[in-house]
Amino acid sequence: MREVRKSDIELLAPAGDWDCLRAAVANGANAVFFGVEKFNARARANNFKMDELPDIMSFLHRYGVKGFLTFNILVFEEELTDAKELIDACIEAGVDAVIVQDLGLVGMIREISPDFPIHGSTQMTITSPEAVEFTKPFDIERVVLGRENNLKQIKQIGDQAKLPMEVFVHGALCVSYSGQCLTSEMWGGRSANRGECAQACRLPYDLMVDGVEKPMGDVAYLLSPKDLAALELVPELIEAGVTSFKIEGRLKSPEYVANVVGKYRAAIDRYFDGKDANPTKEELRELEQSFSRGFTHGFLKGTNNKQLVEGTYPKSRGVYLGRVKQVLRDAVLCELEAPLKRGDGIVFDAGDPTKKEEGGRVYDLRRQGRKMEGEAPGGLVEIVPGRNDVQLGRVHVGDRIWKTNDPHLDKRLRQTYETDKPYRVFPVRVMVTGSAGQLLKSVWTDTAEGHTVTVESELALVPAEKRPMDAALFEEQFGRLGGTIFELESVDVHLNGELIVPMRELNQMRRQAVELLTSQRERPRTYIKRSVDVYADAAQPAERKRSGLTALCRSLEQVEAACRTNVDLIYADFEFIKQFPAAVEAVRAAGKRIALATPRIHMPGETGYFKNILNLSPDAVLLRNTGAVYWFLRYKAEHPQERMPELIGDFSLNIANHKAAALFLEAGLSRVTPSYDLNVQQMVDLLRRTDTSRMEVVIHQHLPMFHTEHCVYCTFLSEGTDYTNCGRPCEDHRASLKDRVGFSHPVRVDEGCRNTVYNAIDQSGAEYLANFMELGVSKFRVEFLEETAEKVHEVLSLYERALEGRISGTQVWKTLKATNQLGVTRGQLVK
Repeated sequence: MREVRKSDIELLAPAGDWDCLRAAVANGANAVFFGVEKFNARARANNFKMDELPDIMSFLHRYGVKGFLTFNILVFEEELTDAKELIDACIEAGVDAVIVQDLGLVGMIREISPDFPIHGSTQMTITSPEAVEFTKPFDIERVVLGRENNLKQIKQIGDQAKLPMEVFVHGALCVSYSGQCLTSEMWGGRSANRGECAQACRLPYDLMVDGVEKPMGDVAYLLSPKDLAALELVPELIEAGVTSFKIEGRLKSPEYVANVVGKYRAAIDRYFDGKDANPTKEELRELEQSFSRGFTHGFLKGTNNKQLVEGTYPKSRGVYLGRVKQVLRDAVLCELEAPLKRGDGIVFDAGDPTKKEEGGRVYDLRRQGRKMEGEAPGGLVEIVPGRNDVQLGRVHVGDRIWKTNDPHLDKRLRQTYETDKPYRVFPVRVMVTGSAGQLLKSVWTDTAEGHTVTVESELALVPAEKRPMDAALFEEQFGRLGGTIFELESVDVHLNGELIVPMRELNQMRRQAVELLTSQRERPRTYIKRSVDVYADAAQPAERKRSGLTALCRSLEQVEAACRTNVDLIYADFEFIKQFPAAVEAVRAAGKRIALATPRIHMPGETGYFKNILNLSPDAVLLRNTGAVYWFLRYKAEHPQERMPELIGDFSLNIANHKAAALFLEAGLSRVTPSYDLNVQQMVDLLRRTDTSRMEVVIHQHLPMFHTEHCVYCTFLSEGTDYTNCGRPCEDHRASLKDRVGFSHPVRVDEGCRNTVYNAIDQSGAEYLANFMELGVSKFRVEFLEETAEKVHEVLSLYERALEGRISGTQVWKTLKATNQLGVTRGQLVK
């Protein structure tokens, strides 16, 4: 195995603005990721402007730092021209790579440029070696793995796929798999796949078990994970093959960027210097101070649901100081567990963050009534808050106290980047040659980058009458590099005889050399760029023919009910694979076609699930991730003699434009399902440029909102920490999450113990059926969740009659609205 060097490891920092960019560079980042005003997954960040790209890249490259532009959202059909404009600007500015979610965009970038670097975003939901393999035909040079992969899996993926691994090591955790969260989309028309996440996971929910509310005490934030902090795992991450350490936080402050980048820089350097890489307690406390909902290793050490979600608060708390022991007239008594100073910010936590919390600045510190000097390192201390900050009458014995702000720390962090000095300096070597009557020649080499420039004097060398130039003189004159990004490493002097030129010549040569070497560093990288018509490859919609109806069922009872209708293809999407054979038998007995659904997520070592599906010889397989797509297409290629099921791509492949649809169809899928992120106009735009005979539109479903590795059943209905010791409460109970409006959203489990939270209300696109049929859509799917057999029959009959033209889509809508207990919604289709 090749030895890993420090230069192989990249520390990748976030930047939401120029101060964050400077903070990242000043504190040791090797690369920075940032977004511009359009097309990135942090729409709420300040973001840079597209015309700033050349300035950003020259600043970063001056310091030897790479710059990656985040383009990590889905691109809608009518946005492809604007997307091309941004890619063109990235290529011209010499951006080092673009981080992409949309596989249609990947295809378009490759049309424009065969050599412009692409990184696969974590929004691509890449969690297995097979998913990495799927990206290889597009020359994606790096992938960002899902945050749910553990260290063992990361090593396995790296060993098998042999592609550099980028892994999140610090910052906020999404409870849902990235690229698979539709909650903001469903509830507010603000898609997480479009950078507009409304953080529904940070809201309070009541846990309903078998329809009855379970008392949870002060645990209300059932889907709000703690923050990821892997500083203690730096050695293990390096040894697992992680080459890029990614820090989350484009919405965070420059002080946060400075703090976190500096801590990980120090830990990585200590590891390669052979020192103890473990952080000190003080380092961990400072990390917590900048931003923390409580720290966790996430999934890096494996699944531990109890440690991932505590559930008592959803926002940053800072450093835990202790609990209120006594409320005094003007102070509170606390046994401090961390240092505290005058001027620090504190908050009193009574266990209900939904109510106003008391907090403010520390005015004074006392021990047994006597004023303390300096910092209180710990022990029993009286904390005196600012006179108008805290109503002590609202503070109770037992309340937790958190240090929310440390002005001294913030000042120290700001000093790292609010400075006129260069953030880094690089060694240069100089070779000087010359003879009498010739110009003095100096060759300057920037050893870090390998750039070389030659600078000559304007006047010729003359014999020296008194003090000839020697190495010491050149070292002094050429070494005056203060205020530049260079420092003199060595001067190699080869002069023929005792010679001299005026001192101003040496100064001018030094200034010119610095200017030339700096411009060499700032010169943009060059790539091939072709002129492309983004719609030249668009297909024509199919001619209108009779559309067919398919039904997706989640219980045997539903399957049997669907068999008694005119539906031709029935999908079985059961929680446990052991239930599949009964579904296959029931559908075959009814003379209909059966399709089996893969899980939405595919982890290393889970291909046995795919083999089990094939062993049941279904007529079709519903593929829900690129790992499954790769595995089934490869199996088909390797077994040409075998009868293969039809391969259909599901909504979770995130197909939002005609290029993405074409990519999957050309790969070998027979049909694909558009993304649930599209509203009706975006859907129509897509269908107008796609072969609609190969499109299946989901017209009715309970939208799957969160899809998560975090198991609600294990965390709150068992004493266990994961599937090995939880006792499987999911097999005996039905859980749902009741929101603030009173709707209970069902939580279902899959074969891999992953949870999906479904929207309580059905969504129907019945009113748009005529539009989609006119465009030649061949298949419409109706999906069920907890409906009875009678309901399945009733709903399918309604849609059948609409497809046959016997009733209108509006009549379907009105009937559903009248007969559904909770009504029905148009969901994101009308946003």
